[in-house]
Amino acid sequence: MEEFVALKIEKQSKPLGKLVKGDKFFINGSEMIVDSQFLFMAHKDTNEMIIEVYNPANEREYQVRYFDDQIETSIEVFELVGDFEYVRREPKSVAW
Repeated sequence: MEEFVALKIEKQSKPLGKLVKGDKFFINGSEMIVDSQFLFMAHKDTNEMIIEVYNPANEREYQVRYFDDQIETSIEVFELVGDFEYVRREPKSVAW
């Protein structure tokens, strides 16, 4: 049986919802650059948010998805692998 390992939030330079274009975001210690942040879907009591980031070293693009009222437990990372296909990744840590 596969064991679930929680994503560790290493450091927070400011509230996640305040990240803007040009800010730094780290996935497993690799520096990414924030391209944009936007509302993905408004639910009754929460908002589902997306932060688009890219790795300037290898030009890979990612989406960091979270619910604004459950940041600590809802962060998920997806990598763009095709024109419009995102695959969920399981990083060990994130920071911003």
